[in-house]
Amino acid sequence: MQHLEELKEFARLHARGQGMAPGHAAEVLDRIANDTVGDPASWAAVWTTEGKVAAARGDLLDACRHYALARFPYHADDDRILAQQLCVDSFDRWRQTQQGIERLEFTTPYGSFAAWASGLDEQRPRPLLIVMGGIVSVKEQWAPLLPKLRKLGFATVVTELPGVGENTLRYQPDSWLMVNFLLDRLAGRAKVTDTSLLALSFSGHLALRAAAQDSRITRILTVGAPVADFFADEAWWPRVPGITADTLRRLTGADSLDELRALLPEFALTPQELRRVRIPVRYVVSSRDEIIPAREQALLRRSPGDVRFKVFDDVHGSPAHLGAMRRWLFSSLLVLRLRGARGATAPDPVVPSDSPHSSGSPDPIGIPHAHGPHGSTDPLDERPRHE
Repeated sequence: MQHLEELKEFARLHARGQGMAPGHAAEVLDRIANDTVGDPASWAAVWTTEGKVAAARGDLLDACRHYALARFPYHADDDRILAQQLCVDSFDRWRQTQQGIERLEFTTPYGSFAAWASGLDEQRPRPLLIVMGGIVSVKEQWAPLLPKLRKLGFATVVTELPGVGENTLRYQPDSWLMVNFLLDRLAGRAKVTDTSLLALSFSGHLALRAAAQDSRITRILTVGAPVADFFADEAWWPRVPGITADTLRRLTGADSLDELRALLPEFALTPQELRRVRIPVRYVVSSRDEIIPAREQALLRRSPGDVRFKVFDDVHGSPAHLGAMRRWLFSSLLVLRLRGARGATAPDPVVPSDSPHSSGSPDPIGIPHAHGPHGSTDPLDERPRHE
């Protein structure tokens, strides 16, 4: 598949995942003629122009969605670097119109990263929820979560996988240390000994490795997370889409795909690590996942923790079941939180798998189903097929 066609194919799902109306996304994609830096008909230029139009009418979150697509799948050229900055700036302007959303910046010996947060309080530390997307997901697309989760009693920090967005750390097998670092820095402003991780796709893998090492992590919720075979199974690698491989090469700093392939087996979780994951894990499985091998679930079942799966008949990220997936994840989060607080057991939520577009039942955190002229804002609907 040609580079531009592959970009368009995967971006359709990513646009839908951000809540953008399919018709609008298709219209924008039809106007993109190339991926040449500086060309007004290029990928980044067309999406950036649409973002500026949204910003001009005052819809800063819609502008963020368009800028996030302009820098897709990662910001390496001048046009995408500009789009990345515009995305951050637009969100910063939006959050200043809200209450209780703050920007956090962290510096380590190996790089820096930023986060958006709500609910942090030295006087009344709340249970901590860390939200991370996958290899193309910037933190700004999670905007509506922050004030709502604060009302539910969480201190929430939304950040990015190493190498993504403003995170300048290199994505490496020891990237889980970023979570450890973050918990250390947030101690005193949140109840870090009761930390939940909503970590999707490759961030889910990072969360599992962190949980094997850090007992402050008490639960994980994830969608389509690799465990071991994605990284180590040579027979699976030819199926991986080119954009996925190229994005991983960029995030890891590998000079070539051959160098990337030599590095990836080091990411695979070992049986010993999985045996140390003794916490509740809730994992959304897509039965026709073309990115993550099916055997990953069997590997994860070996964990002695309370591991449960929700299966949707769908491709990677279950894009045709976004509403049901969102409800299951947040219902599971709330049930597990209550279970932990009461020291008792409770059944997991039951969400119909065969109602892919249902919006009749309320979301646990009341995320709106419509926002702006180009569709809904759904912070969990961010799973592109190639991530």
